[in-house]
Amino acid sequence: MKLLSGLLVFGFTATAVRVVNFDNAPLGKTPPGWTVAMTNHGRAPQWEVRRDGSAPTQPYVLAQLAADPVGDRAPLAIWDGVSLRDGEISVRLKPLSGHEVEAGGIVWRYRDQNNYYLARANATDKNVQVFKVVNGIRVPLMAGVRHDITPNEWSTLKVWTRGNRFQIYIDHRRVLQGQDSTFTGPGKVGLWTVADSVTYFDDFRISPR
Repeated sequence: MKLLSGLLVFGFTATAVRVVNFDNAPLGKTPPGWTVAMTNHGRAPQWEVRRDGSAPTQPYVLAQLAADPVGDRAPLAIWDGVSLRDGEISVRLKPLSGHEVEAGGIVWRYRDQNNYYLARANATDKNVQVFKVVNGIRVPLMAGVRHDITPNEWSTLKVWTRGNRFQIYIDHRRVLQGQDSTFTGPGKVGLWTVADSVTYFDDFRISPR
């Protein structure tokens, strides 16, 4: 186990699980080792470490707090610690509020703020969906699946990816699978919100293969 810039990271071998939490990061700031970005336009993202008594790993979480109802606005927090092609990425997320939408997601094979894959859990529409974002345009890769994402409660979202194949899990249950060859090389991984969603994240796990 290493303490890296205020984040606990377990395992730095090529195939080890890396667990990132925020319990040693400075409150009220973007944690070291993360890059803030945004797809499209609107109010600037506000990613910061917050205290949350319900956090899966106590006491802190990473929160995206800036709300803006612009529908295609997507705040991003990208972890600088790995570039991954194949593997598993998971996070605990809690949609806290949002008038237009309450949602959060995982980004993988991230090239830049306008090009990446996305798995999204949406508490407003009560569904899970997977997209590719190409030149800032979010394109669904298949129909979403209905799942009860409860506001102000924690859910576990996971992505499994190998080559052009992917599987999406919610609360340890596989709900989607498919394939796409838009982004074939390795890329960074990270977290995502949309529009006026205020969403908390904890227990970010990456397992390269």
